[in-house]
Amino acid sequence: MRSKFVLASVAILALGVAAFDTNLHIRPAHADPLKIRGAWVAPLANLASIWLLKKDLAVHFGQSYQFEAVRYAGTPPMITAIANNELEIGNLAFSTLPIAIGNAGMDDIRVISDDFQDGANGYYSNEFDVLADGPIKKIEDLKGKIVATNAAGSGVDVAMRAMLRKHGLEANRDYTIIEAPFPAMRAMLAEKKVDMIPAVLPFSLDPELKTCPYVTCNGDACQPPRQAPARRVVHRRTPYPR
Repeated sequence: MRSKFVLASVAILALGVAAFDTNLHIRPAHADPLKIRGAWVAPLANLASIWLLKKDLAVHFGQSYQFEAVRYAGTPPMITAIANNELEIGNLAFSTLPIAIGNAGMDDIRVISDDFQDGANGYYSNEFDVLADGPIKKIEDLKGKIVATNAAGSGVDVAMRAMLRKHGLEANRDYTIIEAPFPAMRAMLAEKKVDMIPAVLPFSLDPELKTCPYVTCNGDACQPPRQAPARRVVHRRTPYPR
């Protein structure tokens, strides 16, 4: 399996070429390095999660800036964190970037890189799995069942809701959604606490998960043709130089 990474999000290193204060003045030599917090959801799948393993490639790391990788359950909480200046760099999904701009009013947010694209032809795509020996044999069988999501409004969540809507199923009316962290989802499926889970990299490669799932749908099937939902690495237009 291969996952398509378009522009490596290590491009955020470019932000550390020089360090500026909030008024875009050069920071004095004795000042502490600028702190940059970058978000991630799934290890490996989001490069911010492993960025510090190769920090020797960042020539200005520890001098003009420090980088801290911060885990979030999904991309929706990143919007609040960015708005409250608790996060400098987020990796917003196709479902949350418009909300950050249109609803949260962050018209100064800027895309600086792609993180990854899902559903691209010829590459790995996220899966939605049910038990092979369970009662779910087709998508319509999820009526009255419980499905898991990582966070309401996340890219995975919206793709799942869209898939179920295509088959006449509406959230809360026809099925129940519960939120759970990705690492816990395999056990929840195996213990029959939920009837379907989203399986994303690297958790979808778990050998124990591969002994029990029946793939209901993947990103290629859930999305319109040629559409590749993407994660965009973004930051607000302060206090970094171009």
